[in-house]
Amino acid sequence: MESLYKKKVLIIGATGGIGRETAKLIKSSNAEIFITGRDSGKLNTVAAELDLAANRVFQLDITDSDAVESLAAKIHAEIGVFDIVINSAGIGIIKPMEKLTYEDFDLTVSTNLRGTFNILKSFLPPMKAAKEGLIINMPGVLGKTPMAGAAAYSASKYGVNGLVKSVREELKRTNVRITNIYMGGVDSPFWDNIDLKVQKDKFIKEKEAARAVWFLCQQPKSGVVSEMVIQPFNHQAI
Repeated sequence: MESLYKKKVLIIGATGGIGRETAKLIKSSNAEIFITGRDSGKLNTVAAELDLAANRVFQLDITDSDAVESLAAKIHAEIGVFDIVINSAGIGIIKPMEKLTYEDFDLTVSTNLRGTFNILKSFLPPMKAAKEGLIINMPGVLGKTPMAGAAAYSASKYGVNGLVKSVREELKRTNVRITNIYMGGVDSPFWDNIDLKVQKDKFIKEKEAARAVWFLCQQPKSGVVSEMVIQPFNHQAI
């Protein structure tokens, strides 16, 4: 496994449950971490927990392509190319089709799919030029297997799946690797506003999910883990 010592790692969406726990693990491995989040209050809380300097903490809305591009240019100018970029940002709106609004659909696709595109567009080129780097995305299991009530969410995550697989084909003559980790049923704030009967005691814990991401960050350069699936056996209430 590759050491994370002094690796430059960017965690996008570090204010979410998985992102926060991943940041803690990676920092404990003596990596140089940088974090972003949309909510400044939550971002500052995470930064304080990690004891990060202000120049490693950035408020960012990944749906804003100009903001993503500007931040990428700023950081690349100061520190160079990232070794690892982890995209843990995203939203989940779970509603039956008759209750799903146009605004719900647009927001979901804009955040999950367009946001991923924005990140790749701005952070991939320097890696491609250097012919080295790792990007980890989290499409979720609903990016592989649909579920009733998840039309917008699955559409956005299936889109991420296709986007990443296509981009991966462009990287075959480089050592830039892209990994998709498909998680389902993680006990995180993702579920706070979702009206669905589930057994949260059977969910995967945030720290366990984060350990999977941490493990993927250390995959050897001689190969690539193209995808990983992690989910509980069953968490839907009977």
